[in-house]
Amino acid sequence: MAAVVALAGVGLAPPASADTPKQQVKVAPAKAIPLPQELDPSFYEPPKATYQDKEPGEIIAARRINAANLGVVPLNVDAWQLSYRSTNSRGEPIAAVTTLVKPRGTTKGPRKLVSMQLAEDSLAGYCSTSYAVQQWSAAALAGQIVVPAEMIIMQGMLAQGWAVALPDHQGPNMAYAAGPLGARITLDGIRAAKRFAPIGVGDDSPVGLYGYSGGAIVTGHAAELKQTYAPELNIVGAAEGGVPADLKVVLNASTNNVTSGLILGAVMGLGREYPDFQKFLNKHMNAEGKALASLKNPLCVQYQSILLPFLNIKGFLRWPGDPVNAPAVKRVLNETKMGKTVPDMPMYIWNSALDEIIPVRQVDTLVRTYCRDPKASVTYTRDHLSEHVIAEISGAPLAILWLKDRLDGKPAQQRCVTRDELTMGTDARWWPTFSDTVGTVVAGLFGQQIGRGK
Repeated sequence: MAAVVALAGVGLAPPASADTPKQQVKVAPAKAIPLPQELDPSFYEPPKATYQDKEPGEIIAARRINAANLGVVPLNVDAWQLSYRSTNSRGEPIAAVTTLVKPRGTTKGPRKLVSMQLAEDSLAGYCSTSYAVQQWSAAALAGQIVVPAEMIIMQGMLAQGWAVALPDHQGPNMAYAAGPLGARITLDGIRAAKRFAPIGVGDDSPVGLYGYSGGAIVTGHAAELKQTYAPELNIVGAAEGGVPADLKVVLNASTNNVTSGLILGAVMGLGREYPDFQKFLNKHMNAEGKALASLKNPLCVQYQSILLPFLNIKGFLRWPGDPVNAPAVKRVLNETKMGKTVPDMPMYIWNSALDEIIPVRQVDTLVRTYCRDPKASVTYTRDHLSEHVIAEISGAPLAILWLKDRLDGKPAQQRCVTRDELTMGTDARWWPTFSDTVGTVVAGLFGQQIGRGK
């Protein structure tokens, strides 16, 4: 599982044809009251016989949804959800879900698309992106606060005239932190979007990737796996911030720290995707750890984060010496570590030097690894006046501007650049983009159409 050859083996998938066919799919109407994964198995977990012979990215079912801020205020956009065939970390077919959002109005040429991987960081199906974005969902009340917050950034993208894909990248088992799984789900979600005529995305459409924190886990792996798993996709750039490039470093930093509750959730999520790792946890986790795991199983990110901080996560494992050196643990940490492949697209990376969750030194290591390749194109910024949450706010506007240049066909620099900024918010380009995004969100609260022809 950890070997590079094995990774490449499960990464390979039959690519879509050069001209992706549009599927004739019956689109179900939006439900007045949406149901979460646990109560909607026909859409989220259809019988395997309905998709096991389909190609990766081939659509299983489609439906309209009513997208809304905080599950209440409707967005004046077109939105659908697709169930489609993807692949898990063992090369087995699975059903996955993505939410497609399109701004109103027309566009010149193929519609530009950004696949935005939101930081679900949760263990229950009612915390998933696809449920949280819908009107009258109860996800925000249940503790999924990150998805509604990051939807503000999404609306800034819609204001540019781009379509946005929001994959449920944790998969049907809510495998939080399983980056390679999320990468395949993300790439297949882009394939599914290309097959779905109403979104207006074609083979010539430029595609961007965006993700922060838990979303960056997936974005980074998707950028690396794209060459072998979905080489036909026209991905022109990837922007990621707060990047958990090495979960071993993140785990060590969280032990006895305020962030330990969040990272314990990631440990549990990895067990859902890697059976050998779950067997290790079952055998070696003590009674206290198992009790905490049971308590955290049904929780969304807000409660994952605040419940029982300052835990000695590794102390829950009965193992002589440091548990990260146990074979089953080493395998899963290696499987989920970034830097095995240099992405074949330009990268925009940012991280807070003071990040209390994602240590900056492991992002420095990732950038150095990429930049050993003379063909690498990486723009890397370290912000010295932010913590984890503020760093997304300070970094997102410049990331959107960088993606805009890539989607507009402006070439990125063919080299690596590292910048240290006191705060990215002092950049002259930051405030107009931030104001435009906030203005779009405020106008959207009053029903104004979001997006314009581009």
